[in-house]
Amino acid sequence: MKEFKRSQRVNVLIQRELADIIRREVTVSNLGMLTISGVDISPDFKFARIYVTVLGGSLGVKKAMEHLNELAGMLRYHLSQRLSTRTTPRLQFLHDSSVEYGSRLSALIDSVTPHD
Repeated sequence: MKEFKRSQRVNVLIQRELADIIRREVTVSNLGMLTISGVDISPDFKFARIYVTVLGGSLGVKKAMEHLNELAGMLRYHLSQRLSTRTTPRLQFLHDSSVEYGSRLSALIDSVTPHD
């Protein structure tokens, strides 16, 4: 069985904790449903890219990402209270369009009907 690298364990921990923090602390109702689809931490653990999917909401994807990046300092503070690491990485929120892309591909595949 292969061991996970420390960075992978930290990625999973940050993803889990941030999802809980956002659910509890971010009270903006027009953001829609946010899902953290992935975390990519830098090798020196100083920066973390947080990939987010947004479903619904009246703000739109671009505004939702801007809002999350404005809240990054507050979210980083709450994250620092939960992590046992020496430093807490700076957070950068990015839109993950892979879910929409997969949905679009699935719809295209379903629309193709076999010819008899």
